[in-house]
Amino acid sequence: MSALMALSGTLFNMLAVLLGAVAGLLFGQRLPEQVQRTLLQALSLVTLFLGMDMAWSLRDIAFGPVPGMVVGLVAMTLGAVSGELLGIENALGRIGDRVQRRLRGGGRFTEGFVAATLLFCVGPMTIIGGLQNGLTGDPTTYLLKSGLDIVAATALAGVYGSGVLASALSVLVVQGGIALGAFALASSALSTLDPASLRGNPVMLALSGTGGLMLLGIGWNLMLSALESGGSRVRVGSFLPALLLGSLLAWGLGRIWS
Repeated sequence: MSALMALSGTLFNMLAVLLGAVAGLLFGQRLPEQVQRTLLQALSLVTLFLGMDMAWSLRDIAFGPVPGMVVGLVAMTLGAVSGELLGIENALGRIGDRVQRRLRGGGRFTEGFVAATLLFCVGPMTIIGGLQNGLTGDPTTYLLKSGLDIVAATALAGVYGSGVLASALSVLVVQGGIALGAFALASSALSTLDPASLRGNPVMLALSGTGGLMLLGIGWNLMLSALESGGSRVRVGSFLPALLLGSLLAWGLGRIWS
């Protein structure tokens, strides 16, 4: 298996985001403003549903007397503190601004870049798909994800503009990094890993649950934009460390209570 085969799903997903974003730029912004807001509301509702569905996995795990919801709460709390101290949300904004200047984007470029990046790169499909593609060359999970992302990219680009187009680079870096990492380790002991077996793994459930809570934040922000509300935005980027912390916490508790 070649490195190109290991990246096949990522490249297809990146192309889907690009096509969806181009369609949104060409046609979405020509739609009446009310239609754009309604489409964004539809996307926000679907995102909220996906977030709730993922977060629900926290109810399916427990480590002795410690329920999964506590794992999620601790992960989000510690993640929020460390994320704010590290300035991740502001760093994402600076990256978006830098890309905007390079591409000469305008309007709500940074907002669209950050929202699309988090929406496309947070979730178990990103990790499982990368492992599946990198270890076995099978891009099935990323092909399925591409179908979801092309619709989301079209709706987001119609509202936020070219920032969504730039988020394809994030897909390439994040998903491609996971797939290439798995490909590089394919000859080691990790080559015996079955990506499908991760779906019921407590660590993956904790990852999915905390990622779901973050998606709820993204859905909330999208709904605020759709309603043109002046309410406070959820600083989703600052919760990114919760993904790692939740997985480590689940692993540690699993070792203690196994």
